Amino acid sequence: MPNTLQEFLTASTQKAAEELIAAFLRIPQDRRAWSPEQTARTALDQMAECALLNGATADLIRTRIWPESSFEDYLRAKAALSALDWEKVHARLQENTRNVIAAIGAVPDEALNAEVAMPWGKQTLAEIVAYPYWNMTYHQGQINYIASLLGCLS
Repeated sequence: MPNTLQEFLTASTQKAAEELIAAFLRIPQDRRAWSPEQTARTALDQMAECALLNGATADLIRTRIWPESSFEDYLRAKAALSALDWEKVHARLQENTRNVIAAIGAVPDEALNAEVAMPWGKQTLAEIVAYPYWNMTYHQGQINYIASLLGCLS
């Protein structure tokens, strides 16, 4: 059993990534870019988000500085990644998950209460290190919902 928040989150983040991938792979290949509604997100779009945000969160944990890039830059990067084949998205998710796990594991206990200025207000480093786990778990549910609509949730 983990003794620290960092130990819990490194293991849980890895497990969340594995479960997210398993949920995505339940969806037939020809439906991974399908959306149930015009304004709803595809499973592939959600995978691209997780891949990118794991990398961005790793950088944020290490620097404790919110990046200068805009939300539009992020949306362009996500659209570009979503346009690639699954193998490339999968590779980016795995790489950035390893990066964020390493960043989480390197946070000393005494730094967990440090505050980081975010666009919406301050957050503690403890809150930030929990984000990849939470985000991938949330999107696993969203992708499983898409799978349920397609009748392939097992």
